[in-house]
Amino acid sequence: MVLFAGYAPAATKTASKSPRHGHHKRKASWKKKGQQAINSERATQIQQALIREKYLTGEPTGSWDASTQAALVKYQGDNGWQTKVVPDSRALIKLGLGPNYSAELLNAPPKTSSAGAPSTTASRGIEGTAEKQ
Repeated sequence: MVLFAGYAPAATKTASKSPRHGHHKRKASWKKKGQQAINSERATQIQQALIREKYLTGEPTGSWDASTQAALVKYQGDNGWQTKVVPDSRALIKLGLGPNYSAELLNAPPKTSSAGAPSTTASRGIEGTAEKQ
């Protein structure tokens, strides 16, 4: 048998005392992601819009209660959208509570820091090489 420098036989592993199968620790409870509840300010906004559209009666309470949820489900169903309790983004937009995409914001000129200056160092580098030739 020839042994080489730096060669050592593999160490044998001793059997572990704990069984490997069937005894896994459980992870912490599953955590929900995303928005879990509607805050009172947003609930008030939704209620005001539903009252305006005649899907809810009375005064806004700021509470995300069963009558508010039922009114929103009916509104979404009447528009052919899903009827989950969570507000559909299309419903919020149609109620006037979505993002503001007004013509003034869409047609506004872009903000620039300096007019006429190159925007990247790469464009400056190209101009510099053209001058040297």
